Amino acid sequence: MTQKWIDPNRTARGLLSTALLATALGIAGTAQAVDLRFGHGGTEDTAYHLGAERFKELLAEASDGEIGVEILGNSVLGHETEMFEQQMAGALDVSIINPGLITDFSPVANVFSIPFLYRDEEHWQAVLDGEVGREIADRISDETDVRILAFYGGGKRQIVSTEPLESLDDLEGLKLRTNPTKPLITAWEALGADPTVMEWEEIYTGLQVGAIDGLLNEAEWIHRMRFHEVAPHIGLSEHDITVRLLTMSQMSWDRLSEEQQEMVMSAAEESAGYARQVQLEQDAEALDLLVEEGATLHELDRQAMMETVAGPLESVIEEMNLTELHRMIVDAE
Repeated sequence: MTQKWIDPNRTARGLLSTALLATALGIAGTAQAVDLRFGHGGTEDTAYHLGAERFKELLAEASDGEIGVEILGNSVLGHETEMFEQQMAGALDVSIINPGLITDFSPVANVFSIPFLYRDEEHWQAVLDGEVGREIADRISDETDVRILAFYGGGKRQIVSTEPLESLDDLEGLKLRTNPTKPLITAWEALGADPTVMEWEEIYTGLQVGAIDGLLNEAEWIHRMRFHEVAPHIGLSEHDITVRLLTMSQMSWDRLSEEQQEMVMSAAEESAGYARQVQLEQDAEALDLLVEEGATLHELDRQAMMETVAGPLESVIEEMNLTELHRMIVDAE
């Protein structure tokens, strides 16, 4: 009987090929498992974090655990602008972003900086959940290559002042810290205030030393930052209800199967509704706390304010090519 000679190198190559094939098959077998990194700037008691937790729970349930979410809050991944840039580069999957911080990347995002944009809370909800919200989301996505999944938010912005605000006349000459966006500056100048740019970290001291007389903020953050200790007067202008973008890197989105994309969108929309309700409740609770701790609330003529700023804002909105979107928002029901 003739014994067949076996090339040991060939055998080794065969075993290696088999091992590589097995590894490849193993990877393919687990290719549907997805881990998403979700960065945000809130602490664990904020609507940001609670909404992220709900998003994680909904995805785990819908995917039978195949889609996991790692939540990285409290700005551990950097400022919101930095996190957005990470998403544009595909280095971060999901985040919650203030649209006012990404206007350098998306001119359309400026639409959310227009004051007195919503008639009331119901109108705000209708805009975000309806066709107008999806149109805005798609346009921002087209400009940035970061997908807007849904909208968080819910803080009602008021005027915080060191002096009483008994009427709109008290706004005259008020050094008011505002974000440096043209619609805001135009509106508050029309109301007689003196819009002033100041870093967030300097506001408390600025109020103490008289560098500014007030600022614009939501009750939750007025309370968190203790601004009412040095500026105890709050004018109830409700000139804005905050909008925050729930975002996902387009690169991360493209790696998902169609079924996984549907799961992500469903979880995003449901978590957004939950997070908005949480923030609305936290906002109302914070306003009550401010009164308990000595702040004085001042009712302001919101209709008169809207009429005063309408003309000056119209030209700014046109200049920013936002007339169409603004009209769609105003007409939304």
